[in-house]
Amino acid sequence: MNTRRNAALAAAAVAAALTLTACGQDQGDSLGGQSVGAAAPAGAPGRNGAGYGDGYGAGYGKDAGAAGAEISEAGQLAARDTAQLGKVLTDSEGRTLYRFDKDSANPPKSACEGDCAKAWPVVTAEGAKPPSGVDASKLGVLTRPDGTKQLTVDGWPMYRYAKDTAPGDLKGQGVGGTWYAAAPDGKKAAPGSAGGGGEGVGGGEGDGDEQGAEPADRPGLSVRKDPKLGDIIVDRDGRTVYRFTKDSAWPMKTACTGECLDKWPVVAPVDKNDTEGIELKGSGPNRGYVTFKRPDGKEQQTIDCWPLYTFAGDKKPGDTNGQGVGGSWYAVSPDGELVGAPE
Repeated sequence: MNTRRNAALAAAAVAAALTLTACGQDQGDSLGGQSVGAAAPAGAPGRNGAGYGDGYGAGYGKDAGAAGAEISEAGQLAARDTAQLGKVLTDSEGRTLYRFDKDSANPPKSACEGDCAKAWPVVTAEGAKPPSGVDASKLGVLTRPDGTKQLTVDGWPMYRYAKDTAPGDLKGQGVGGTWYAAAPDGKKAAPGSAGGGGEGVGGGEGDGDEQGAEPADRPGLSVRKDPKLGDIIVDRDGRTVYRFTKDSAWPMKTACTGECLDKWPVVAPVDKNDTEGIELKGSGPNRGYVTFKRPDGKEQQTIDCWPLYTFAGDKKPGDTNGQGVGGSWYAVSPDGELVGAPE
C-alpha cells in the first residue's frame, strides 16, 4: 500500500513540475511577446540583453552608438524594388524607411521616444518629396515633443534602422514583430503590392499565398499548403519556417550562432493570438509560443520550445530551398513537427 501511495505522490510531483516549467526552465508568463530566460549554448553565459522587449531593436540599450541617434532628412523619396517585399520606400540616400505598429496614423502619433529613437532614428520631413506615382498629399509632418518635424506617410511616422548600414539593407524588417518596411504609399511593404506607383515584385506562381490573405494581413505565423511538403508553417511574409535538428528544446538551446544566422535568420517574436492554423499536440496553452532570449541578445520565436528560423536562400514567399539542407534543416508542420525528416 505504501509503495503504491509513494508512487502516486511521485507521479503527482512530476506532473506539477511539468506544469510549472517549460523548455527546461521556469517560464513565468510565456505568452507571445513576453520572454523567458535563455538557455545559452554549452559554455556560453545566458544574456538578457535583447535590447527592448517591446521590439525597439536588439542590441540597442541606453549606450546606443552615436550613429543610432542621428536624425536623417527625407529628401527625395523613392520606391525601390525588392525580391522579398516588393516596392519599399527609401529616402534620398537609398536607405529603407520603416513604420512602427505601436505608432498611430490617425491621428499621427509616435510611440518611439528616448532609447527607442537611438535604434530607430527619426526621419525628418526636411526637403521631403514623394516618389514617382505617389500623391504629395500622402506626406505629412508630425511635431515630436522635442520639436523635431518627423515625416509621416499616410499618417504613419517614418524611421530608419540604425543597423541598416548600407543602401538597400532591410535588417529592420519584422524586428520585434512590430517594425516593418514601408511601401511608397505608407502601407506595410509586401510582395505583390503595387506600393503606390508600379507593379510590385511578387512571387509569381507558387508564391505561397494560397490562403487568400494579402501578405500585409497575414498572421505572424500561419499554415500554407505546399505542393511537395504538405501543410507547413510560414511567417508574416509567407516565408517558410524551419527548425534545426542540432538545436535543443529541453533544455532550450541554439546551435545556430555567428555566421549561421546570416543564412538562417531567426523568426522574431509573435503574439500567441497572431497565429492561425497551428495545432500543437501535447503542450500546455503557453508553452507552444515561448520567446527564446538567445545568448547573442536577439529574441526568437519558438514552437514547442524549438527555435524557429527562415532561410536566406528562399528568395520569395513559397520557396522551400532550405528543406533538408545539411540533413539538419526542415520545414515545420502545423503540430510543430519536422516535415520530411528521416525517422
